[in-house]
Amino acid sequence: MSSVRTRDWVEIGATVLLAVAAVATAWSSYQATRWNGEQARASARVNKTRIEAARAAGLANAQQEVDVATFMQWVDSYARDDAKLVSFYQERFRAEFRPAFNAWIATKPLKTEGAPLTPFAMPQYKLAARAEADRLDVTAEELSAEVRQDIQRSSNYVLGVVLFAVALFFAGMSTKLTALGLRKAVLVVGCVLFVGTVVWIATFPVSIAI
Repeated sequence: MSSVRTRDWVEIGATVLLAVAAVATAWSSYQATRWNGEQARASARVNKTRIEAARAAGLANAQQEVDVATFMQWVDSYARDDAKLVSFYQERFRAEFRPAFNAWIATKPLKTEGAPLTPFAMPQYKLAARAEADRLDVTAEELSAEVRQDIQRSSNYVLGVVLFAVALFFAGMSTKLTALGLRKAVLVVGCVLFVGTVVWIATFPVSIAI
């Protein structure tokens, strides 16, 4: 009688494990798909941010080329002592270049030993576009880290699917074996594997869309 009762409990345990493991497998599959989607969206943001960073860097390079060209013309006019052209080019300096140029002139570069060779070596020479490009590069790196994290989360949930499938296998096998002791042992292994996987999966973040 006790053996029959034990066999009944093993049957019930196997049935419960089959049911909950099937649900857990479906949940892990859903989460793996969701995190794949999160990874794709984060990748799109990375690409967009890198394009914006490249655009800002291109603008900064173009602005610096304008500053260099205008400054060279100013130097040439100054060397030829053409006051009219000196004033002409100086009035056409870009607003971002003027603070560096004025600070450079204040150092009296022709008389001061060790003075910066050009205004571009001055700390006052700052390009907003360059700063924006640097900021966007940092943002892109942060988003790239998010992409890698989402990929890892998706992979973890896929592994969860595999482990739950193994638990399902043990639950199914426990109903096929004839030896009661072996059935109990296989069911216990399946339960331990299932509970351990559930505890591990519970530590993962969840992504849900309605």
